[in-house]
Amino acid sequence: MRFLHTADWHLGRLFHARSLLEDQAHVLDQFVALVRDVRPDAVLIAGDVYDRAVPPPEAVALLDDVLARIVVDAGVPVVMIAGNHDSAHRLGFGARLMSAQGLHVAGRAGPQASCVTLRDAHGEVRIYALPYAEPAAVRDALGVDVPGHEAALAAQLDAIRATHPAGVRAVTVAHAFVVGGAVSESERPLSVGGSGAVAADVFHGFDFVALGHLHRPQTIGERVHYAGSLLKYSLSEADHVKTVSLIDIDADGHVQIESVPLQPLRDLRILTGELAALLADGATDARRDDYVYAMLTDTGALLDPMARLRRVYPNALAMERTVLARSGQAGEAGRQLRELDTGALFASFFREVADADLDGDQRRTLEDLLAGMAASERESA
Repeated sequence: MRFLHTADWHLGRLFHARSLLEDQAHVLDQFVALVRDVRPDAVLIAGDVYDRAVPPPEAVALLDDVLARIVVDAGVPVVMIAGNHDSAHRLGFGARLMSAQGLHVAGRAGPQASCVTLRDAHGEVRIYALPYAEPAAVRDALGVDVPGHEAALAAQLDAIRATHPAGVRAVTVAHAFVVGGAVSESERPLSVGGSGAVAADVFHGFDFVALGHLHRPQTIGERVHYAGSLLKYSLSEADHVKTVSLIDIDADGHVQIESVPLQPLRDLRILTGELAALLADGATDARRDDYVYAMLTDTGALLDPMARLRRVYPNALAMERTVLARSGQAGEAGRQLRELDTGALFASFFREVADADLDGDQRRTLEDLLAGMAASERESA
């Protein structure tokens, strides 16, 4: 059986205040063409379909057009889940109606995982769709106590394994941060501190795990796979090759993964050097329409460098003067402080004020409060 696995489209995303919808439409046209060419048994979209809970109308229209071309025109079913950037309620609207047409959407965690059964010459393959869910949502859905993300995901997977027929190939589509995965700057943390991470072996027993959340395409072990994001969404992704993944599963559940690169309308590049040199190179640069971030090494004063850069590179995003970058212990301390998430900052503050670390109950209360606030922000964004 053959699948096309993709994730982290982030439709409607702004990058340095620039809309990427045109760029997203460009690569999604390639994706639809690939669907028509390889004729997969299903397309798996592993979350973060939109960039925010209330996406712009143009992003909704783009998703509607792409899904219609895949499901209606090409006749290929789609299994799509909500990620931590999506509104589970909004993405899942009309799911029961759309499933009859071949569009299977899992927005919220429920007492039973959404299951799509497909058949090939070797028998059934069951695809279980597990949308991103806070531990509190899983506790409500399953009625079990789960202290964190790993326990919540394990409880959902255990419920699947309890009813999954022996000998039937099993695929799960999920949105999670698996320990060992390479991260980038554009992924929103799933939870407080490091508690959002899960071990790869939590997925034991599944023939293939199609994941979203991490933006670099990568495979952890042999069967746990991130397709990566649709485009480069941060400077830390400048060296990424963005792909979608062609997955073949044989009769015994053995998996072959082939990465199919996507060609962006405009690439993202980091240019380093003196302004005069960058301007001279840009005059003959065949890729001058790329998104450019400039690291200027000039030590003297510069007159309106951004405007001058954009005359040569019209899609230049921003620039940085390396000579002005802070250094020394104060700069390093500031950098480390900026890298801390809200929970770690509060824990540090508590330690300074109370001269003690948060205990288990206090930490769990903090995590529940921050998770509730994050969920409210996603739904009201």
